[in-house]
Amino acid sequence: MNDDHSDARVMRRTQAWIEHVVLGLSLCPYAKQPWQQDRVRLQLTQARDADALLARLADELRFLADADPADVETTLLIAPHMLASFEDFLDFMDLAEACVEALDLEGEIQVASFHPDFQFGDAPADDAAHATNRSPYPTLHLIREASIEAAVAAHPDPDRIWQRNLEVMRQLGPDGWDALRARFAD
Repeated sequence: MNDDHSDARVMRRTQAWIEHVVLGLSLCPYAKQPWQQDRVRLQLTQARDADALLARLADELRFLADADPADVETTLLIAPHMLASFEDFLDFMDLAEACVEALDLEGEIQVASFHPDFQFGDAPADDAAHATNRSPYPTLHLIREASIEAAVAAHPDPDRIWQRNLEVMRQLGPDGWDALRARFAD
């Protein structure tokens, strides 16, 4: 990760990643409408330790649970000052899941993971498919389960989405990913 974590730069890079990767490659066919309707909440945390990030995550989970989906569909909690190691990030994801459970939000909100060094556990380290979950900074995506269920029900072949995403990234390859990543690396 780049050492420049100014708030404006973090937000600019995250927005560019959403626009060029998530939306630009149609990795999430459900994201376009909430993004265009300004119902995606981007929240930057200054947390520098797990306890502070966990507290901020709990606040955001409560906020999303209480918010009207017509106003806020989903939240991305961006943590540029910590969890640089993917292994540390994975360890934190266990804490995030425990937080969802402790707030009694299981079945209501789930937390998806995005990280600059994301790797699927069952794929070779050089597999371009890892880029489907690579973001400029460690990011926790808080997603309403009801929204996922509605989107899946409306999609003609939801099981095909993740397969298509892997194919897109593998076709893009490392050079294509590097060129695309330059668009949000400013």
